[in-house]
Amino acid sequence: MAARAPSSTPDRMGARAFSFAGLVLAAALGLGAAPAAAETRLCNRTSLVTEAAIGVMANDTAATRGWFRLDPGQCRVILQSAEAPGRLFLNTRAVAGPPDTALGQPDNVRLCVGDGDFLVAAALTCQRPGTRLVPFAEMRPTVVDGIAILFLSEEADYDLPQARRAGIQRLLTRMGYDPGPIDGLDGPRTEAALRAFVADRNLPADSGGAPDIFDTLMAGLRAGEGPGFAWCNDSGNRIMAALGVEEAGRVVTRGWFRIEPGACLKPPIDAAAARVYSFAEAVDAEGRPVLSAGKPLTYGGEVAACIRPSEFEIAGAGDCAAHGATSVAFLEVTFDGRRRASVRFREP
Repeated sequence: MAARAPSSTPDRMGARAFSFAGLVLAAALGLGAAPAAAETRLCNRTSLVTEAAIGVMANDTAATRGWFRLDPGQCRVILQSAEAPGRLFLNTRAVAGPPDTALGQPDNVRLCVGDGDFLVAAALTCQRPGTRLVPFAEMRPTVVDGIAILFLSEEADYDLPQARRAGIQRLLTRMGYDPGPIDGLDGPRTEAALRAFVADRNLPADSGGAPDIFDTLMAGLRAGEGPGFAWCNDSGNRIMAALGVEEAGRVVTRGWFRIEPGACLKPPIDAAAARVYSFAEAVDAEGRPVLSAGKPLTYGGEVAACIRPSEFEIAGAGDCAAHGATSVAFLEVTFDGRRRASVRFREP
C-alpha cells in the first residue's frame, strides 16, 4: 500500500455509500447506522477497466454492494468510513471480459451479487432472481491519515498515472492500433496511435486527455472500430465464430470466439495475412444451435474449410476428415483500402 493516499474521483455511487455502510451495520451487527468517519477508497492500478463489488461480513452475516466501475488509474469511495463494520471482501471483473472473471484474487468466500447497481442485504445465499454466488477475496486496507485504501494491482505494478496510460494502450491495441508495448510509459508510438484513434472518430485533437477517454475508447471497441477485422453481433443470439487465415498458401482455421449480442470482437490476425475467412453459428444460453426454418442458424460463404465442435486450430482445408473435423463454407472477408473490414451478424 502507498504511504500517501491518492486523490479520489467523485461519483454518483459515493452518495449512496453511507446508506450502504449503515445497512451493513444494521444487518451484520444488529446496530443502527453510525455517523460516517473518513472513508474507504478503492484504487485501480491495473491496465483494465474494472468493475468491483464490495462485501462486508460480521457475525456470520454478510451484505454486498456493486458494481463500482474503476477506470485504470482511478480511485473511488466505496465506504464512508475508514473502519468497515466487519471483514471486508472484494470481487472484481474486467469490463468487456468474460462474466464473473475475477482479476487473480483468491476465493475466500462466495457471496451473492446482482447485475447493474445492486444491494444484497443477506448475501451468504441468493434468494432473488437475477442474483448469483461468486468468489470474493478478503481485503485488509491500510489506513493513512484517517483514509483506508485498497489497491487493485497487476504484475507490472503500475502507479496510478502509469495504469491510466497502460489502460489506454491496451484498448488501442485491442482495436488494431499500434501503441507499442503495454508498459504505461509515454512514447511516440502511443501518442501516434491515440491521435489516429481520435482522428478516425472525428474528435477534437485534445480528446486523448479528456476525463471520459475510457468511455470513448470502450465505445470504439464495442463498435468494432479501428484497423483490422472485426465481428459485430447485431442479433439477439450468442454467436460462436471461427476464423480462417491464409498462411504460406494454405488456410489455417481457429475457433471458437464468442461474441455476445450487441458486442464486437477483433480476433488476433497478422497484419500481413493475405486472406481472412469467417464462419459462425448462433447458439442459445446452453450452447445448443439456434434453429431457423428447422436448420442451425449459421453465417458463412463459399470457401470450404475445417471446423471441430471444441476449441481447435487446423492447418489445411483439403481433407477435414483427416483432422477429425467437418468441412463448412467460410465467407471470404474483403478489406477496404485502409485494411479494415467487419462482418455483422443479424437476424435472418
